[in-house]
Amino acid sequence: MHRVAALQLCSGDNVALNLETCDRLLAEAAQAGCTMAFLPENFAFFGRHDQDKLAIAEVEGSGPVQDFLSSAARRHRMALVAGSLPLVGDEGRCYGASMLFDASGSSRAVYRKMHLFDVDIAAGGERYRESAYCTPGDDVVTVPHAVGVVGLSICYDLRFPELYRQMAVAGASLFSIPAAFTETTGQAHWEILLRARAVENLAWVVAAAQYGQHPNGRRTWGHSMIIDPWGRIVAMQESGDGVIVADLDTELTARLRRDFPVLNHRRL
Repeated sequence: MHRVAALQLCSGDNVALNLETCDRLLAEAAQAGCTMAFLPENFAFFGRHDQDKLAIAEVEGSGPVQDFLSSAARRHRMALVAGSLPLVGDEGRCYGASMLFDASGSSRAVYRKMHLFDVDIAAGGERYRESAYCTPGDDVVTVPHAVGVVGLSICYDLRFPELYRQMAVAGASLFSIPAAFTETTGQAHWEILLRARAVENLAWVVAAAQYGQHPNGRRTWGHSMIIDPWGRIVAMQESGDGVIVADLDTELTARLRRDFPVLNHRRL
């Protein structure tokens, strides 16, 4: 068994305050005996305007947010999956990047968000163009760890099952899906998509989420969840800052994949 935690936040436009909240919640997770913690998308900064993230974008391997993550991992003796932070990209844009730090504070992997949120939501009168300020990544990223092979993704990626299938075929037994799902789409699709990704790949899902109203007026859905490979929700928090905890049974994943070998039955 490996105990993991997902943090839920309502991040704003003050990086120092956001990181202070993260550190407090990480301390709670460490006190609960967790060896790995997952942060939501945009955990360090949720600006008044989409382009504001460019001002705090860091070069990979250097910067105050990455320094905090490395320090926090060492101090709390936990591996951290940092939901997403902006890293310097091309042509004046940035990458939304999810980084995995081990308990010694070393960066083990970086995933750059592949699918960008360019949508119009008629029901909520909302329009989003993430590609105006972000560059998409190209690489599927999986990371071996004590909890199993971790597959990294971010928010809108959730709607593209082929990404998770590729990670599962590469050995992933746990998917990290940090998010800032809108209230409109979250209410409609968040839970069903998360449980589908778990069931179809017989994998654990840890989904750390943003909740509430942010400085740009956007409302996010919350409902952070940890889901087992049979699609059962084993931990969930609807709203509010908090930490959810679950014990990941790696033997469950192995047993299900042996007894119900859906991944071996693929024809396409």
